Amino acid sequence: MGGFVSNFLGVLLALLWVLVLGRILMSWFDPSGRSRLSALLVQATEPILAPVRRVLPSSGMFDFSSFLVLIVLGVLWRAFL
Repeated sequence: MGGFVSNFLGVLLALLWVLVLGRILMSWFDPSGRSRLSALLVQATEPILAPVRRVLPSSGMFDFSSFLVLIVLGVLWRAFL
């Protein structure tokens, strides 16, 4: 049973990591967010990024919350491997 839970959490964390990375990449290629993919990525990742964004100090036009979330998800993912 523990193996199933560990594998499930690992897959979930990997999926979240890919979604956040996709949002970062889409912000470079579609900054206005007009495509359906951009809207999907924003909807899927905003509940994770918004609380981090509120805690981090403002850094002008750069949003480091995505990078911080990627690092934390990567560390958690490694812990479940």
